[in-house]
Amino acid sequence: MSRSLLPAGALSAALLLAGCVTPVEPPPPTLGPDEFSRRMDALETSLSASCEARTRRQADQLRRQDALIADVREVGSLLRHLRADVERLQGDEADPVVVTRECAADELGLANKAVLGSSEWVGLPDVGTYLKARIDSGANTSSLSAREITRFERDGEDWVRFKLGLTDDDVVIDTVRDEWIEAPIERRVRIVQANGEQSRPVVTLMMTLGPLREPVEFTLSDRTHLDYPALLGRRFLMDIAVIDVAESYLHERPEYPGGRPADEAELDENDDELDDER
Repeated sequence: MSRSLLPAGALSAALLLAGCVTPVEPPPPTLGPDEFSRRMDALETSLSASCEARTRRQADQLRRQDALIADVREVGSLLRHLRADVERLQGDEADPVVVTRECAADELGLANKAVLGSSEWVGLPDVGTYLKARIDSGANTSSLSAREITRFERDGEDWVRFKLGLTDDDVVIDTVRDEWIEAPIERRVRIVQANGEQSRPVVTLMMTLGPLREPVEFTLSDRTHLDYPALLGRRFLMDIAVIDVAESYLHERPEYPGGRPADEAELDENDDELDDER
């Protein structure tokens, strides 16, 4: 009788012990050197891309801020000149002089518009150079000569990278001839020509011309076969300027580091016959 109870007691003890023991989870696999290195490289690449994107955004903000500060300074200068003119007029007791030509200009809505010649010097402050431009009311959009035009994406937006399309005879600040220019693509235009259709990117660049300082939409295309690397069309001229086709270079050439003084511009104003384009 005692012999038959022993196995049962032993079995019960074994079952009790088995019920009290908690299964042990296997340890996680050890991360090998190659996998650790791969993960660290991926993290470093992600952090580097994030830092570069932030740096580009900061650079864009600084560029826009500089343009805004320049605009504010220019407005301040115009206000000072205006105040001086008002004070001079208030102190002038002479009889007013009636100028018939000015009255006619007022009636035509031209009194406050700048007069441009058929050719003018323009400045591109963001690029740091001046260029010759043809003023053409027959063209709808303005155009800038460009080469190596490359589209890319930045922060989810379409951008374009390009260099100025210039010949050896084009007058420009030499240091920017092979400099890359980057700008967001505003839109694209379809150009219909004899050899087919083309889609060209349009970018906005700050431009100066005499007293004018305006953001201008430029269509990018290779103009090296034409006489002028830049063309200003109706979209730019509308409401701010008129053309005197009998004149050229009515306004002083802007000055930039590395370029010749404005009073030497006449040496470069030896235009050939105007190119016939539309």
